[in-house]
Amino acid sequence: MQDANQHTENQDRSLCQLRGFVLANSYKKNAGLLLQSLNSIPEVSSFSKTDVSVAPVSRTRSGSVTAMTNATPMAEAVSTADPIAVDDSAVDEMNRLDMCHAVMVKTIGNRLFLAPVDEAKTQRILDIGTGTGIWAMEMGDLFPNAQVLGNDLSAIQPDWVPPNVKFEIDDVESPWVQDRKYDFIFCRYMNGSLADWPTFMKRVYENLNPGGWAEFQDWNFMLCSDDGSIEGSETLRWSHLFHEAAKVYGRESQVGPKLEALVQENTGLVNIHHKPYKIPVGPWAKDPHLKDLGMCNLIQLLDGLEGFSLRLLCGALGWTKEEVLVLLAGVRKELKSGKLHGYLKYDVVYGQKPEED
Repeated sequence: MQDANQHTENQDRSLCQLRGFVLANSYKKNAGLLLQSLNSIPEVSSFSKTDVSVAPVSRTRSGSVTAMTNATPMAEAVSTADPIAVDDSAVDEMNRLDMCHAVMVKTIGNRLFLAPVDEAKTQRILDIGTGTGIWAMEMGDLFPNAQVLGNDLSAIQPDWVPPNVKFEIDDVESPWVQDRKYDFIFCRYMNGSLADWPTFMKRVYENLNPGGWAEFQDWNFMLCSDDGSIEGSETLRWSHLFHEAAKVYGRESQVGPKLEALVQENTGLVNIHHKPYKIPVGPWAKDPHLKDLGMCNLIQLLDGLEGFSLRLLCGALGWTKEEVLVLLAGVRKELKSGKLHGYLKYDVVYGQKPEED
């Protein structure tokens, strides 16, 4: 098996090709405006430090590329679209998703994944909920001898990708009809997207090769703080409303902390590891890495706030658009003030299918 430290270094080298995205393009203006309004935020050192850092990420890729090919559908049919997700095809939302990718990668130590995947034995990789395809494309560079498949309901992936990467548009909650299994299945940021997590977990396990790894990374969208600064805030109220509306749709908005139990109860995975993280919302932390991470997280959250909220609060709770916009005005004001020392929890769980199963 490839040395874990060497593999981490390889991931770092691959990600170094992506410097410059976070504060570039459409986010450059947003970041500048936020910096002007946030430069007086007092620093807080009581936040529990985790070994995270933020490095800007771009969409630049090295190596040869080829046109995207049509993939064999994973599911027999596409079900109703995710009732919570915003319009992924909008350019702003695609940029936000790439920003969120940067936040999640840097949260876990500038790595694409944590499972000790053996490159020499890895021939097929599945990225569930691939979004813009940025993770799958980076994995294609990192694992040049493996075939990487990205799956999503939205056709927003680029037309030109590494030669070993392809995408399919299908619903993972429908029966899988793949005739070949995978050595590594990766699922990230599916919070609120799946109606039946236990069945999904079983399908992931069934479609792993013996000895293969599965990794799940996800958020808990309930805002937290260690100093009580969020109590009574409009932002905490919004967080509770988000969770309430998701439940109306039969979706889970706090799946991160539940991932380990879902894996243990619905799969036969062994060597299970659970890594919890805290991601600041805003640049209020004293630690420079957490400060940068919080800034990036705040930018992506503010950019997605209206889209998420209108669909959820109007569709599930019967709010008017005007009522939602009034609430969001208060949320934005609080988040930009720096008075809230809030964070979101982020959990990573990975495990291995037994060699003899």
